[in-house]
Amino acid sequence: MERMRADDLAAPARAAQILASGGVILYPTDTLYGLGADALSDAAVTKIKRIKGRNEHKPIHAIVADMAMAEDYAEVNDIARSLAQKFLPGPLTLILKKKEGIETGIARDMSTFGIRIPDNVFCLDLAREFGKPFTTTSANASGVSPKRTIDDIIEQLGDHAQMIDLAIDAGELSERLPSTIVDVSDGTAIILREGAISAKDIDKIPLS
Repeated sequence: MERMRADDLAAPARAAQILASGGVILYPTDTLYGLGADALSDAAVTKIKRIKGRNEHKPIHAIVADMAMAEDYAEVNDIARSLAQKFLPGPLTLILKKKEGIETGIARDMSTFGIRIPDNVFCLDLAREFGKPFTTTSANASGVSPKRTIDDIIEQLGDHAQMIDLAIDAGELSERLPSTIVDVSDGTAIILREGAISAKDIDKIPLS
């Protein structure tokens, strides 16, 4: 497994090369370390699920550079725009209705497409460098609490960590809540998971 520091200016370009070749990266976000792969590649998304030991039908979301990129893959309605304007970049995941014709990777057998725009320089630089969505799912074995350092994550994943091609090391991440997940795919805002952004803060946003 190759390693680079998150503040290495060459890291986003190298990570984009790994993603483009079908590989997997371990990288920091504004909440937890995540596992990244080309979000539209069936083979790459399968690798992510194998690393985590994850249920095939549990959804995985994607990081995009901005809402303009999100619109290439999902239907962005007014509610999504209102929430994005207030909370993004930040710890918010928006579940959107996927666009017609988006049928591979995380979108396979799904009617929705979940997006994140983290408040993290590396993530945003990588999204721009790669030019399309890459997966964002916590870097932990399914059903086990996430760790906050690269070494601890590798130890937890055991032999499955061998499927990771590149680790982007930002040191020990602070203990943080995960992103808040809001489903806006049907034109209403339904909080699926309350995380770093409270339900009270979501409710303050005029959505009509």
